[in-house]
Amino acid sequence: MISRIDLRGDALPEGGALRDLLPRAEFDVEAALEKVRPICEDVHHRGTAALIEYARKFDGVELEQVRVPAEALKAALEALDPAVRAALEESIRRARIVHRNQRRSEHTTQVVPGGTVTEKWVPVERVGLYAPGGRSVYPSSVVMNVVPAQEAGVESIALASPPQKEFGGLPHPTILAACALLGVDEVYAAGGAVAVAMFAYGTEDCLPVNMVTGPGNIWVAAAKRYFTGKIGIDTEAGPTEIAVLADSTADPVHVAADLISQAEHDPLAAAVLVTDSAELAAAVERELEPQVAATKHVEDRIKPALAGKQSAIVLVDSLEDGLKVVDAYGAEHLEIQTADAAAWAARVRNAGAVFVGPWAPVSLGDYCAGSNHVLPTGGCACHSSGLSVQSFLRGIHIVDYTRDALAEVTHHVVTLAEAEDLPAHGAALKARFGWKVPTQ
Repeated sequence: MISRIDLRGDALPEGGALRDLLPRAEFDVEAALEKVRPICEDVHHRGTAALIEYARKFDGVELEQVRVPAEALKAALEALDPAVRAALEESIRRARIVHRNQRRSEHTTQVVPGGTVTEKWVPVERVGLYAPGGRSVYPSSVVMNVVPAQEAGVESIALASPPQKEFGGLPHPTILAACALLGVDEVYAAGGAVAVAMFAYGTEDCLPVNMVTGPGNIWVAAAKRYFTGKIGIDTEAGPTEIAVLADSTADPVHVAADLISQAEHDPLAAAVLVTDSAELAAAVERELEPQVAATKHVEDRIKPALAGKQSAIVLVDSLEDGLKVVDAYGAEHLEIQTADAAAWAARVRNAGAVFVGPWAPVSLGDYCAGSNHVLPTGGCACHSSGLSVQSFLRGIHIVDYTRDALAEVTHHVVTLAEAEDLPAHGAALKARFGWKVPTQ
């Protein structure tokens, strides 16, 4: 059901050579980019008419309007299962606690007497958030996108999710209910690259945004790449990933369950166990069979995901080697299920989020840990972070110098300007002092 990669016996290679040995899903955003380009430009030129046509073509629905009416949001919240509402409210509460603490404050540094640099943090003015609606419905992604944007102070928030034939062309009612709970009233029935193009270019109904965030399929990732530079993006999210670093103390029942939990997202989802215990590896392999048989989405998602080239059990000689492997892999989600798990977790350099010990499974982070589940995939955790309040803030430096403070440093500025053959830069300072460099 899942393959093995045996890295025992020889010294592990470094850098890219080690990464090349590890499993990874094929996710060709560049090829998808050529297919989304004409769609994006059609939305640019035809606006709402193009959105309605693509809803008919891709989603099989006839839309009269793309924006979700306010009464539909209200009705979805009123009809929401009380237990689901309570769970969403708790997820929102915990996410606010964590994200509120991420706020950054203005700070002024006195560089020299009379010379200061102040860094202030300004929220993005308008954002477009995306909540997927393909194989599954993700109200949790609404929470994970909206809460940090709100806590950052973003004033204008719009959200898009694919229209659903089953619900008369509206996004899934649980998506709408989550929006209502969060106070987001600008919601659009638009999916994939079409939604990203709507946000980037704007239409008759939707003003253009400064930034688009949220997970999605390869078409969403390709559209984000297409618009990079025109709008800000969080990340080009690929298929979801879990890596588990475990030793002989790990419970194979837990490990198998956690691998399956991510495999049920998508046939391209990656499930990777890295362990120095051949006994644990065998026990997890035995445990996978009955657990997979007992759940849903087996043939269309879980079995293809576990059997795919992106998933494997990786055997290593030691946890030290295991740490090198998971750092090279850079998982979206990394669980540490070892003795002294906190100490090993503290040494991890590359992961979207780290889950410590047997009582912090990835599923907790997906919903109610308070952390964010919009995380870098495809090894991007080596250079990128998950979604946070910081994602929606821009740092601006405010430079304030007196005449004396400028005079004191003018000779250095002039020297550096002339060293770079940019004499007008130096002249901009000389002009303030009668075209003479102040005497030190």
